[in-house]
Amino acid sequence: MERIQIDNQLIKSFQKYTKTDKYKATIQILNSFLPFIGIWVLMYFAYDYSYWLTLLLGVVNAFFMVRIFIIQHDCGHRTFVSNGKVRNAIGFACSLFSTIPYSYWAKSHHIHHSHNGQLELRDIGDIDTLTVNEYKNLTTFGKLKYRLYRSWLVMFLIGPLYYVLIHNRLPLIQMDVFKNEKWKLWLNNVILLSIFLVLGYFLGWAKFFATHFTIVAIFSVIAIWFFYVQHQHEASYKQWKDKWDYLTAALRGSTYYKVPAIFNWLTGNIGIHHIHHLNPAIPNYNLQKALAENPWVNNYTTILGFWESLKLASHKLWDESQQKMITFSEYGKMKKMGLI
Repeated sequence: MERIQIDNQLIKSFQKYTKTDKYKATIQILNSFLPFIGIWVLMYFAYDYSYWLTLLLGVVNAFFMVRIFIIQHDCGHRTFVSNGKVRNAIGFACSLFSTIPYSYWAKSHHIHHSHNGQLELRDIGDIDTLTVNEYKNLTTFGKLKYRLYRSWLVMFLIGPLYYVLIHNRLPLIQMDVFKNEKWKLWLNNVILLSIFLVLGYFLGWAKFFATHFTIVAIFSVIAIWFFYVQHQHEASYKQWKDKWDYLTAALRGSTYYKVPAIFNWLTGNIGIHHIHHLNPAIPNYNLQKALAENPWVNNYTTILGFWESLKLASHKLWDESQQKMITFSEYGKMKKMGLI
């Protein structure tokens, strides 16, 4: 795949959108946390009448948790507010709601951004995706494991729960840059567990955990689905390091997930993912303006609506020969034709 060539001045022009705004940040904190807390209380009392009502409210509140997580995500990118101490305090507070550790996750997410689409680094902050040749060379048991991993049940239900509740609780990344992050992760775990134990004791174990973990479970599915759609599209970008290009990875390797306005608001504009990867320092509340004033950027990326995005769930392998994601069915056809 050819590298995208764009005038450097156009790329530099996005720098103006990185300016933070105290007023916008404050409003976003208020219209994210206050509805979340209000709906959480409603869920808690609704449990006495029917868990199904709690579940229904939980679907709505899971989106507000996504919105809270996007604030955390921005703080991890050293944006949202200009003051570093305030920013980290906000990010850490958000992590106690999202259950995703602030500092540790932010570090792994930086690796994702700086290596997005690099085939050498697919297991840090990304969904592991095998190439056609790698899959072909697996044992029968290896292929079965990968098929199970990429199944709808694991990828969009079991996987998200594991990622939020287990994966992010353990210092699994063995890289030197994470040495100073491990104690922060354990501290986050201790504080989070303490809060849960206190709230469970005073509010009732069953009602508290039924209320909160309903939200966490649905939040995890929404978050992983958005991340999946943003990088598993057919015309994505995946290259070995010697051929990899940051700009091409940002625009080709990320989608513009064009969802209805209300969902765009609830998810902190993260669907405008191509611009976010182009310049991660742009706070989420400036992404819409950056997109509106630079429509040319859409010419280089894949634009998806919700119904179009559903077909991406069938994408399983990266075909280097065609430079695109393919399904297991397409793999089978290629194998029968002797193309692999």
